Amino acid sequence: MNHITVHNKTFEPFLREDEIQQAVQDMGKRISSDYHGKSPLIIGVLNGAFMFCSDLFKEVSIPCEVTFVRLSSYEGTKSTGEVRTVMNLQEDVSGRDIILVEDIVDTGLTMEKALKYFHTLNPNSIEIATLLVKPDALQCELDIRYRGFDIPEKFVVGYGLDYDGYGRNFKDIYQLKQDQV
Repeated sequence: MNHITVHNKTFEPFLREDEIQQAVQDMGKRISSDYHGKSPLIIGVLNGAFMFCSDLFKEVSIPCEVTFVRLSSYEGTKSTGEVRTVMNLQEDVSGRDIILVEDIVDTGLTMEKALKYFHTLNPNSIEIATLLVKPDALQCELDIRYRGFDIPEKFVVGYGLDYDGYGRNFKDIYQLKQDQV
């Protein structure tokens, strides 16, 4: 893994593809076990979670469906704290077990808003699955049942995560180089 440049920023290696895929496989097995006999609706939060959600969906061995919503709270390398709903859910989730799939939980504000919204739709249950969590950045209490990695408060790109729309296409995850902050 070499350093990469996205826009005007340099990023250094952080998580390798094999580490990511192992975490995804483990999470898929847990979901399959926890939801045995059920048929959950997996809801990916676009754009960032599309790669993770796709890989996770392939690792779930029980009957399930997948759909997507689009929420946004980032500009550049910072969370704005303001969550915009860009694309709403079309499926009826009333009485369903749903798993919200996010690429990263940073401040937690996006997921907090998403949970409030989905609770109004009367699902049977709601759980969160995220690849990355920044515990030191959390600004609200969240029960995150499925998590891949806890990471420090560094800006990351790759594997669906972006910097102003770019950098999502890398198989590995890179962190912003310290002197670039």
